[in-house]
Amino acid sequence: MEINQLIKTAMEALPLSYAPYSKFHVAAALLGRDGKVYTGVNVENASYPAGMCAERTAFFKAVSEGCREFQAIVICGGKNGKVEDFCPPCGICRQVMREFCKPEEFQVILAVSQTEYKIYTLEELLPVSFGPDQLKKENPGIFCT
Repeated sequence: MEINQLIKTAMEALPLSYAPYSKFHVAAALLGRDGKVYTGVNVENASYPAGMCAERTAFFKAVSEGCREFQAIVICGGKNGKVEDFCPPCGICRQVMREFCKPEEFQVILAVSQTEYKIYTLEELLPVSFGPDQLKKENPGIFCT
């Protein structure tokens, strides 16, 4: 799938965002290795911590449908649903990406439009990350000594 089509898919999902409190709407389009696209939007809640980011919504939707390998994600968002600047993923979303993606290969595409976007690898956005491989080691290094 071409980047501009993936961006278009994310932009089309943006109006589905539920952000009555922050008014900051976010949408994501996640491309599986099989070529299938999973969309997600942020969903806020009156109990603020109960909300969910667009990126994690897309990942959890994909995982719940059996997809575990991914190529790229497009993220767009802005106040009142108007995309005027790049919208990077939060730290928790980056960690969820790390669970399922190869940091040096997975592309995170931040889009303002189909012609204005930036591409990063997950490794660039989450350097020296902790992931599933550390738990396979004898001493995963998660405890300080």
